[in-house]
Amino acid sequence: MAQLWGGRFTKETDQLVYNFNASLSFDNKLYKQDITGSMAHASMLAKQGIITEEEKETILAGLKGILTDIESGALAFSPEYEDIHSFVEANLIDRCGDVGKKLHTGRSRNDQVALDMKMYVRDEIGEIDILLKELLESIYRIMDENVHTYMPGFTHLQKAQPVTLAHHFGAYFEMFKRDRSRMADMGKRLNLCPLGSGALAGTTYPLDREFTAEALGFDGPTLNSMDSVADRDYLIELLSGLSTIMMHLSRFCEEIILWNSNEYRFVEIDDGYSTGSSIMPQKKNPDIAELVRGKTGRVYGALMSILTTMKGIPLAYNKDMQEDKEFTFDAIDTVKGCIALFNGMIATMSFNRENMEKSAKNGFTNATDAADYLVNNGVPFRDAHGIVGRLVLACIEKNISLDEMSLEEYQEISPVFKEDIYEAISMKNCVEKRNTIGAPGEAAMKQVLALHKKYLEEN
Repeated sequence: MAQLWGGRFTKETDQLVYNFNASLSFDNKLYKQDITGSMAHASMLAKQGIITEEEKETILAGLKGILTDIESGALAFSPEYEDIHSFVEANLIDRCGDVGKKLHTGRSRNDQVALDMKMYVRDEIGEIDILLKELLESIYRIMDENVHTYMPGFTHLQKAQPVTLAHHFGAYFEMFKRDRSRMADMGKRLNLCPLGSGALAGTTYPLDREFTAEALGFDGPTLNSMDSVADRDYLIELLSGLSTIMMHLSRFCEEIILWNSNEYRFVEIDDGYSTGSSIMPQKKNPDIAELVRGKTGRVYGALMSILTTMKGIPLAYNKDMQEDKEFTFDAIDTVKGCIALFNGMIATMSFNRENMEKSAKNGFTNATDAADYLVNNGVPFRDAHGIVGRLVLACIEKNISLDEMSLEEYQEISPVFKEDIYEAISMKNCVEKRNTIGAPGEAAMKQVLALHKKYLEEN
C-alpha cells in the first residue's frame, strides 16, 4: 500500500478498509491537473528559496516524465496507490529520490484535491461550452431556413396559435444561450486558487500564493484557508447548471419524440439516429431522443447526491467529500455525450412542412385572428370571443377548418364577416402580422436572427 501517511500508526490498514478508502480508481482522471499543479507548486517553492533551483529542475523533469509515460501508456495506474496524489508523488520519489520528497512542502492533499477538481471543472466547462455553441449553430441554421415554415404553437399540449419552426426552435436557442452564460458565470466564480491553504490553516512556509494562482491561470488565491479546502459550491453550481442543460435537452427531446410519431409526422429522424424493433419490422424508434430524456434523471441524481453529501459537513475537510468525484465525472461525461448526440440528431433531421401547416389549420390556431378581425371591425373583444367560439363549434360539427367555412356560414353567425376574413385568417397573415420583437413574424424573426448571428460570431 503506497500511502502519504502512516508514521503514527502501529499496524497496516485492513485491506477492506484500504479498498473502501482508496480513490485512485476514479480520481486518476485528475492526473493532468495534479501534475500541472505540482509543477507550479515546485516552481513557487524554488522562487521562495524553500527548495533550490536544481531541486526544482529535478522535480519538474520527473513530473514531465510521469505525465508523458501516463499519456503514452508506459505508466499504468496501480491499485497499490491510495489516490492520484500518492500515485504521482510515489512515482516521483522513485525517479528522483529524496528530492521528490520535498515537493509536498507547504501543501496538503486537502488543498491539492481542491485545486485538481477546480482545474478539472474549469477545463470541462470550456469543452461543454464548445458543444453548446455547436448546438446553437445547428439551431440557428434550422431557424434561418424555416422563417416561413408554419406550424401550430401549443399551450397545455393543445394547439393554440400559429407560429413558425424558426420561432419554435428560437425558444431553445434562448435556453441554450442561457446555459452557456450560466456555465461561464460559474467558471468565473470558481477561478480562485486554493493551493497553499494546507490542510485547513495555511502554512508557516513563506509561500507566494499569488505566483501559483497566476501560473495556473486563476484570478488570484482564495482568501480563507478553511473555506478553500471545504468548498464544493462550484460543484453544486456545476451540477445544477448541467441539470438545467439536461432539462432543456429533455424538453426538446420530448417534442421531437411527439413530432416523430405517426400522429404528428412533423419530422423524420435520420436512420443514423434511429433504431428498429426486434419483432416489428415497420418500427423506426427515436431512441437517441428517448435516451437523452432518460439520462436527465441520472444528472439530477448527481446534483441531489452532492447536496446531500455536503449538507451536514462541519468545517473544514472531511472524507465524505471524496464522494464529490464519481458522480461529477459521470454527469460531465453524460452531458457532453448527450449534447453531441442531440446536435447530430437535429442537424440531420428533416421536416415535413406540409404536415406542420396542415396541422396548424386543422387545430383552429387562427381563431384568435378571427376574433381580432371582428374587433378591428368594431365588435367588442368579449363579444368577438363568443362569436368565434360558436364558429369553432360549427366547424367541429361539420369536421372542417375555419379556412373551409363558407362566407354564408360565417355571416349566419355574424354579419360583420366579409370576404376579407379568409385573408385575415390565412396562416401567412396570422404569423406575419406578429412583428413585435420576439414574435414569429418575418420582420421580427429576421431581427432576432441578426442578433443571434452576431452573438455566435462574438461568443
